[in-house]
Amino acid sequence: MTPRRITVLGATGSVGSSTLALMDEAERAGTERFHVVALTGGRNIARLVKAARRWRPEVVVTAHEGLRPELEQALAGTGIAVSAGADALVEAALRPADWIMAAIVGAAGLRSAWAAAGTGAVLGLANKESLVCCGPALMARALAAGGRVVPVDSEHSAIYQVFPHDRPQDVHRLVLTASGGPFRKTPLNELAQVTPERAVAHPNWSMGAKISVDSATLANKGLEMIEAAWLFAMPEAKIDVVVHPESIIHSLVECVDGSTLAQMGPPDMRTPIAYALAWPRRMAWEAPPLDLVALGSLTFEAPDIERFPALDLARQALKAGGNAPAVFNAANEVAALAFLDRRLGFLNIAAVIADTLEAASASGLADATGDACEVALAVDQQARRLARTCLDRRGQAA
Repeated sequence: MTPRRITVLGATGSVGSSTLALMDEAERAGTERFHVVALTGGRNIARLVKAARRWRPEVVVTAHEGLRPELEQALAGTGIAVSAGADALVEAALRPADWIMAAIVGAAGLRSAWAAAGTGAVLGLANKESLVCCGPALMARALAAGGRVVPVDSEHSAIYQVFPHDRPQDVHRLVLTASGGPFRKTPLNELAQVTPERAVAHPNWSMGAKISVDSATLANKGLEMIEAAWLFAMPEAKIDVVVHPESIIHSLVECVDGSTLAQMGPPDMRTPIAYALAWPRRMAWEAPPLDLVALGSLTFEAPDIERFPALDLARQALKAGGNAPAVFNAANEVAALAFLDRRLGFLNIAAVIADTLEAASASGLADATGDACEVALAVDQQARRLARTCLDRRGQAA
């Protein structure tokens, strides 16, 4: 069995750690063999070192230059090359590999994901910014290099698994499902008093604080709508969102003949990770079973735009095109983090996004052109500055 060459960008985060755990399970079962080319991480040096000692990659990279001595000391005598910094992340992504997981969170992962897309490898994509900020260019880059982008988000993976890739004209509509978050039934007049603690208490998924806030505002579903448009070359008018509190159906594809195809499973991120890792095959792992009898019923409802205005703002950004989706993403992150820091009320998250989109349009920022990756990074930084100004104008500390 020939080992597959694997790189994991963001190996110490939730997605990266789950990827390595699935690889370990497959090797122990004797169904797969892997040669790890590169592992990258952030500040969790202990976790990065543990992964490096298990997989013996060619190179290990920390994004933080100041942590390089600690990493070098921990791996001394192993023969594993050590590097650090933003450029080192890109160099790791460019190393020849068969499959690359792009799981570095935020704009920090954009350059390495862009680099990986140009190598011709299969790219397991978990970095939202890559698609939201420069999706069409990223998809074209991967195609031109002979590679493939396989999404790792559960919703996009669900669509990818049932999408007729050889006949996209057969698709009438994509339907993304949303849990509705913790405030689906909260009276509107109580949302102004929502605290960060309540917002991060997601009913179904175990996630980080920022993405939990995005789920509470449905900004995450807006970002996923933008991603779906680029991943599946689907116009905004053919992408809908439905609230599905049980999070069992992860998304649906409605075909022109009236058939609707759905992918189902318990809310566990290891399923889409395993699908991306094994593509175009499937890999066995100790997946939790789906007990439909015990579940009993599934429910669906239309999203309440008055309750979730960020979803409508994302749709407006997608319609506007250009760099508007990147502006939406940056403004949402600034606002969500300000809320978590108790510098912004929950209802003002969407207000700051709206203000930032308007300011970016007036300034011409949404129309900037040039190298797709570098423009996306520049727009991201400028949009963040605009968003902080909008925070100031609403009487918040920057």
